[in-house]
Amino acid sequence: MTSDRRKFLKQLGSSIILSSAALNSLAAKEEHERKILQAQKQFSANDKIRVATIGMGIMGFNDTRTALQIPGVELAACCDLYTGRLARAKELFGDNISTTRNFNEILDRKDIDAVIVATSDNWHSRISEAAMRKGKAVYSEKPMVHLLEEGLNEIKVQQETKMVFQVGSQRVSSAAFAKAKELYKSGAIGQLNSIQASFNRQSALGAWQYTIPLDASIQTVDWETFQAPEKNKLPYEANRFFRWRNYREYGTGVAGDLFVHLLSGIHFITDSKGPDKIYSVGDLVYWKDGRNVPDVMNAIIHYPDTPEHPAFQVSLQVNFISGQGEVGYTRFVGSEGVIEIADDTGFTIHTSKMSKAPGYGGWDSFETYPKAMQDAIVADYNKKYSAADQQTPQGTVTNYQQPEGSSSHHDHFANFFESIRSGKPVIEDAIFGFRAAAPALACNESYFQNKVIHWDPVNMKLM
Repeated sequence: MTSDRRKFLKQLGSSIILSSAALNSLAAKEEHERKILQAQKQFSANDKIRVATIGMGIMGFNDTRTALQIPGVELAACCDLYTGRLARAKELFGDNISTTRNFNEILDRKDIDAVIVATSDNWHSRISEAAMRKGKAVYSEKPMVHLLEEGLNEIKVQQETKMVFQVGSQRVSSAAFAKAKELYKSGAIGQLNSIQASFNRQSALGAWQYTIPLDASIQTVDWETFQAPEKNKLPYEANRFFRWRNYREYGTGVAGDLFVHLLSGIHFITDSKGPDKIYSVGDLVYWKDGRNVPDVMNAIIHYPDTPEHPAFQVSLQVNFISGQGEVGYTRFVGSEGVIEIADDTGFTIHTSKMSKAPGYGGWDSFETYPKAMQDAIVADYNKKYSAADQQTPQGTVTNYQQPEGSSSHHDHFANFFESIRSGKPVIEDAIFGFRAAAPALACNESYFQNKVIHWDPVNMKLM
């Protein structure tokens, strides 16, 4: 992107972002519609942001489709290690896009402004760092790192190059999460003390047994490049390539794939830098298909008292053979209520406050005392506490649903491209992304090493 072109794009940036702070009101919906109309502004060829996607798997195709919904964005190229996906990219996005199995060809092109990195996890940091050094803005799928030791260096590269870098855990751009954060900060549930969150599934596809093409072979798959970052090279195996999430060598298991989404949302709402202790357990219960990561995992994570929030505990769960079916939630439990987020589109708040008076009777020692003592206790109690103090406040239920047409995935990309144009900060930068990824990856470390992992959330390193 030329300096003149970059300057012009920055001037346009503030006009196209779709706000993630829309509220459940007529005024909010009207504002949302106004921004949609404003975003439909036409861009000349010289004003477009040209993007390339590296890794055309499930997220690669979905990210590309969403990115192209943002006005002024144009797809220039696609990269993948399986030839069939490159053919599919041309079918969907046109013969005019260039395709390659070598991501360096994309990074060397001067006419590409940004890249979407949607490869297997073991390539995230390597490609992202190389892209930033080549002057490309980067949208990296989560988790931004495959290994804990990659995080600080990737942050350093971003800070040195000053390139725009967004991590793709889109729920932090959700209107529902923005509203939940506002209400949490206002004290809607009192003092936070614990969070329970889960992603449960009950299907083969949900457990990553993805469809494998009939022509999968060493001729159609660049197996050597796929394995390049790994020390121990293995013979070609279709499962490892097309179902890489099931293998530690290329993916990060349920923790890196799903816990990281839950932690991203938790950190966004609480403004937390992260936990100090992580412990997890798991098992390979049902999907014994050669994978070497658990299909059921539970973690207990402790967040210390900080200026941003009180101390609280988080329990995380992923169950790939759950009799509940496809169920997920994040539940913030406070001293006076609960925020329960079912997905990134809405939530419910239940309030429940205690009376100021402690009460007596029922499951209590009161009934074990002589009658005279009981009468004295009641008289003393009524002197200490008024009738109002003895009343239990009535609980409330509040439901919130984000404005129709709002999409966290769309808004997350809109934020990324606005940052390229205007220089405004992204919502999920490298530091935020690593602080969410690190405790998720530490869950794997805890599971495989069978020990508590101690983490320094401020300096982002193991203790």
